[in-house]
Amino acid sequence: MSSVYEFSAQTIDGKPVALSKFKGQVLLIVNTASACGFTPQFKGLQSLWERYGEKGLTVVGFPSNEFGAQDPGNNDEIASFCEMNYGVNFPMMAKVEVNGIGAHPLWQWLKGEKPGFLGTEAIKWNFTKFLVGRDGQVLKRYAPQDEPDKIAKDIEAALAAS
Repeated sequence: MSSVYEFSAQTIDGKPVALSKFKGQVLLIVNTASACGFTPQFKGLQSLWERYGEKGLTVVGFPSNEFGAQDPGNNDEIASFCEMNYGVNFPMMAKVEVNGIGAHPLWQWLKGEKPGFLGTEAIKWNFTKFLVGRDGQVLKRYAPQDEPDKIAKDIEAALAAS
């Protein structure tokens, strides 16, 4: 695969979606969890979506239960939690695995495109973020502790790029 647009996923309400739907947009792809110390980042992610959505940013959340079993609910429960507690209305996908043999193909590709610290590909924890440019290429990878508002300048640069 040569760009994010070649992948597909399932929305949190069970509908298939080709990521080519987001062609020409800047994407911030995040693995999320509902009961993690980083869960309050949903507020910051929603803020980025509201601030830059009309300029071409789409935040895309992928729930995962791999780290400390911190998202054990089903997709309906996760969607309800995100909306009720953080007002999330950016696209949320169905729960996936991000590591190991069962990792979603998109996440396998993202990790290969932008390895983490010291070249490791594995996702270390919830709220790892990937910034994807309008051309569908991965620009940057951010650690779970990187707060969404700290990514704003990189998002602005990606939005300004042609």
